[in-house]
Amino acid sequence: MDDERDILDDLTPRMVVTSQQRKRGMLFLGMAMGLAAAAMAIQIGLMDNFVVDELGINFEGFDKGLLESIRESCGILALLVLALLAGLAEPLVAAAMFCLLAVGLSAYTFVGSFSSLIYVSVLWSMGLHVWMPLPQSMALALAEPDRKGYRLGQLRSANAIGFATGLGLALALRALGVPIRPMFLIAGAAALLAGGACLGIPRKLKTPGPRFVFRRKYCLYYLLSFLEGWRKQIFICFAGFLLVKVYDTRVETILVLWLVVQGISYIAAPLVGRFIDRVGERVVLVAYFAILTVMFVGYAVIDVRWVLWGLFVVDNTMFVFTMALTTYVNRIAPPEEHTPTLSMGVAMNHIAAVTMPLAGGIVWYHFGYQWAFLLGAAAAAVSIIAAWFIPAHNRTEPQPA
Repeated sequence: MDDERDILDDLTPRMVVTSQQRKRGMLFLGMAMGLAAAAMAIQIGLMDNFVVDELGINFEGFDKGLLESIRESCGILALLVLALLAGLAEPLVAAAMFCLLAVGLSAYTFVGSFSSLIYVSVLWSMGLHVWMPLPQSMALALAEPDRKGYRLGQLRSANAIGFATGLGLALALRALGVPIRPMFLIAGAAALLAGGACLGIPRKLKTPGPRFVFRRKYCLYYLLSFLEGWRKQIFICFAGFLLVKVYDTRVETILVLWLVVQGISYIAAPLVGRFIDRVGERVVLVAYFAILTVMFVGYAVIDVRWVLWGLFVVDNTMFVFTMALTTYVNRIAPPEEHTPTLSMGVAMNHIAAVTMPLAGGIVWYHFGYQWAFLLGAAAAAVSIIAAWFIPAHNRTEPQPA
């Protein structure tokens, strides 16, 4: 009997938190999300102009695809790292990963060749990808049972505030004549502060479950993660690069476009979270992928620069709908399997993310950028079909206190 009790204790998620710890944890998690977003805003907002205008090498679409494929391989390695670290406090793991992120982003200041660009990108990408499933897992553990989507929406809002702050700082520094390179030191400092914020999250948030979780009942989630990685990476790799390389968009314009994205995301994220709680993941994801299919075709056939700017803004804003994939995991997996399941989703996402940029770069080189975006349209169209197989949502009304 004692042995059976010990087994049950091992299977029970050790994530019970008090109301005060829940509030404090969400506060510090939001701070970490915001600071990490500020760091990445500087990297994302400046990167395409950095490699095209300041790096001093002939950087083309194939080079962009090769760089992203190598960098995104860290998404697969992140699964192994998380498996090796299973059982440790997730806030401490997150703090350590932010140290890697800080070093990698700061090192852009000294990059002078394509090979050094790859080394630095892999370094910070490793830290980022191990961190990626952790905030979702911690948020699900800290959130009230009937407010999972809403709490994830709040974190997206914190992400939007941080991202907008990073972009605003970069714009202000550009207005003062500061070159691009030193700004990466500021990105590194923001990542270090994010690591410090993680230390304020309750350390009882751990994953005592299996190190690897690959179950047949989660295969639909794995498929959707794979297709989302395919579609997302085509956009991340080539949309901003298209605006800079083909349409000569200045760095200040790119930063303003990203600011608009974050302003919309700040308002939309909690609303989308509530909408997911109300109607379920199937409705949200089918609509999301249908809109994205049309937009990717737009990248391929539209050659008006300001219209493409609009597509860039709307496409980025649509990322808030991917919260539905996280709430879907919460619905189908027990709490002790959240982090390893989300990590497997990240791995599936990045199997596509490793191959698609390289494939898109080859297609760009031989046939033109239009066909690279049609690859993304194909992934979004297949995702519509896959999302139809998500079970219908039965909303559970919250019980009165």
